[in-house]
Amino acid sequence: MLKPQDIMLLLKIFSKITLVKSKPDTLLSQNELALQLCMSVSEVNMGIKRLHMSALLGQVREDRSQKKNVFVPIKAACEECLISGVKYFFPVKLGAYTRGIPTSYAAPIFEKHFLIGNDPIPVWPYAEENHRGLALERGLALEPLYRSVPYSLGKYPDRLFYELLALVDVIRSGRARERNIAIELLKERMNYE
Repeated sequence: MLKPQDIMLLLKIFSKITLVKSKPDTLLSQNELALQLCMSVSEVNMGIKRLHMSALLGQVREDRSQKKNVFVPIKAACEECLISGVKYFFPVKLGAYTRGIPTSYAAPIFEKHFLIGNDPIPVWPYAEENHRGLALERGLALEPLYRSVPYSLGKYPDRLFYELLALVDVIRSGRARERNIAIELLKERMNYE
């Protein structure tokens, strides 16, 4: 059974594979993924195994000289999982008013699509002072897919990874119109071929 950190891991892999235009040799190692996701190497390793067992990652080759397997996302299966399953398996929980990183419909990716009124926006709780250019705002705490999401973005900024996480949050929490826009944007960003 998949865990929330597996979806976070999958989105990070998509982020990196999209940036390198589908060259598996230049993907991050499990150690690098763990570092950038603020997770342990064992969490990443188990996540890759669960994603592979769930047919969301496919092994493209085994490098016996380096004892390394290379996995890439299976786009059709990932789209189906993210669009149809994530909102049921990892529902959103809103919390108290706090300072954090804008997410869901309040993320920068949606500024052309939605006007935000005076209501509190959803944010991933994050009060770190050293945020490397992330725009911190006050709003209602939206529990991220995994607890290390805001720390990962704060320490290792990755615009595409942030966008993918925010899109998934809209799919998890948004109304029909918001979800439809998020689904289209998600499909655009996952198209790395």
